[in-house]
Amino acid sequence: MPLIDMPDFSADLLAEFAARRTERVNTPVIQPAEPFLDMAGEDLRRRIFLTESETGANLCLRPEFTIPVCLRHIETATGTPKRYSYLGEVFRQRREGSHEFYQAGIEDLGDKDIASSDARAIGDATGILKALLPGKKLSLTLGDQAVFEAVVKALGLPFGWQRRLIHAFGDMEHLEALLERLARPQPVTGLDPGIAGLIASDNEADLVARIDRTMQETGYSTNASRSPVEIARRLKEKLELAETRLDGTALLLLREFLTLQLPLGEAPAALAGFADAAGLKLGAAVSRFDARLAALANAGADLSAMTYRAAFGRPLDYYTGLVFEVTEAGSSAVLAGGGRFDRLLTLLGAREHIPAVGFSLWLDRIETARASR
Repeated sequence: MPLIDMPDFSADLLAEFAARRTERVNTPVIQPAEPFLDMAGEDLRRRIFLTESETGANLCLRPEFTIPVCLRHIETATGTPKRYSYLGEVFRQRREGSHEFYQAGIEDLGDKDIASSDARAIGDATGILKALLPGKKLSLTLGDQAVFEAVVKALGLPFGWQRRLIHAFGDMEHLEALLERLARPQPVTGLDPGIAGLIASDNEADLVARIDRTMQETGYSTNASRSPVEIARRLKEKLELAETRLDGTALLLLREFLTLQLPLGEAPAALAGFADAAGLKLGAAVSRFDARLAALANAGADLSAMTYRAAFGRPLDYYTGLVFEVTEAGSSAVLAGGGRFDRLLTLLGAREHIPAVGFSLWLDRIETARASR
């Protein structure tokens, strides 16, 4: 039996899900831990309640629904497109509030019309909140992981640095620290001169042989989790990253991009102007951004209540494009949040590419907002 009561507006919420032609699903409270540890992001990883099975498998209490719903979809071999809804308990260590709370949401899997499904997710999230919070003014902040990735790639950084910056998207403190390192690179110290010379000469075969010989001599090879080839490539990448300096112009461009914050309706012109002035080709990412905005406008969305912030992301590693959060105007408490996660189902084992977008509703915060009416 649940230790906390289901919100008193649950019936209204389920009616909203039914009106949107979703299939309500539930998933086990006990979940395999690896998918969350591998794909959910550092912020969620450190909040998970972990346990272990009798056979030593890592398990956890369900910390969110997106990954379990996607796993269920794959296991049941259900066709797409498919719209799922959920309402149930999640378990997560939190600084404020209970560690056990109810969460609800919609996962929209397999719709190949990216723009319209993005717009539908935003429309569903805001529409449900308006129904649950009549008279409340809502505010939506939107970001785009794909646009940020396009800017980073257009600057021509080494792949390792691209990966680091993209991984930090949405965490401005971490992102600023990385930009500072790009502005003032620090040399790697303590590296064996012979190995450093082999890395500099780009002689991978001799470098691998040297590392293998050292591992054999020290007995490290019997306990090593990585092969000599993997170690050699990681050393090479580490040295390359440490020595990379982003030139002043490129650094200014990246910082300028991250300061963009304006009404959503003005964002396409601002992004086009930035790309032209910087001489960057952002291609498909901006085209998808523009198509999403057109789909929102066609759906009658209130664009005046939406803000585009270039640096805005959400602390989950599986997002690939649209990210958004909805708050009550004047409040920082997130009532709904979501985005696009087109790679997640493939990573979880789907045999074909399945585009996906969804959002979750924070029911305890909605309950608090309803009580303040």
